[in-house]
Amino acid sequence: MINIENVTYRYKKGKDILKQINLRVEEKETIVIMGKNGSGKSTLGKLISGIITPKQGKILIDGLDVADKKNKEEIRKRIGIVFQNPENQIIFNNVIDEVSFALKGLNKEEIKNRIKNALSKVNMSDKINEDLYELSLGQKQRIVISEVLAKQPKIIVFDEPTTMIDSKGKEEIYNVVENLKKEGYTIIYITNVAEEMLLADRIILLNDGIIVEEIKKEELIDKLDVFTQYDIKVPLILEIVQRLKREGIEIQLTDYSMGGFVSKLKEVIKYEK
Repeated sequence: MINIENVTYRYKKGKDILKQINLRVEEKETIVIMGKNGSGKSTLGKLISGIITPKQGKILIDGLDVADKKNKEEIRKRIGIVFQNPENQIIFNNVIDEVSFALKGLNKEEIKNRIKNALSKVNMSDKINEDLYELSLGQKQRIVISEVLAKQPKIIVFDEPTTMIDSKGKEEIYNVVENLKKEGYTIIYITNVAEEMLLADRIILLNDGIIVEEIKKEELIDKLDVFTQYDIKVPLILEIVQRLKREGIEIQLTDYSMGGFVSKLKEVIKYEK
């Protein structure tokens, strides 16, 4: 569980990038943090991960204060972070060395099992003996995710992980995140990509360093105007469902996938007939 209490953060000689942030993230919950550039999204991710510490307020991970140096190692065990550019996180030339890097001190069998399981979770088992330079950027990002997973954290922070990746690579990352949700990871997903709000159980909207809205996934259709107010795009499928609702056609969706939408629409048409 993550508790953020009255957190304010300011970079040196700058204005407050985050102001009086209060947020509670439950275990196994997936939250998506959205906002325009400069709203403080990535700063909040770094604070949660313990990379930087708040100037005011507290961040508690399972009751452990991230600002307390005594908790540093324990926090690192509990939280992993994935950044925008995988090439900035990759150190080694081949997959197996990269994924095993953070597993020093474990016996060989444990390391072998963790690498195998982590690569399986990102659908990259067949790349275990590959050189990283032979992989696409999307594949490299999945290797970075597997490296994080090999450390067996409870919480994963994704900081705009698909920004530099093509559409095929994005879909693969989404599949990974959906599977991690099912396995019970707590996920903090930072993004400006409209479709990625659909990964959330709850969306946190930041503007000028302040949380201006918290929206549960089931409330999305009724609150699309909030995103427009803060110049944030919404997925086309949500706009379609909202327009149909205004015309008196209710389409009840849970995942807002196009396949699910088409199936539900067929049901409605069949019922109307």
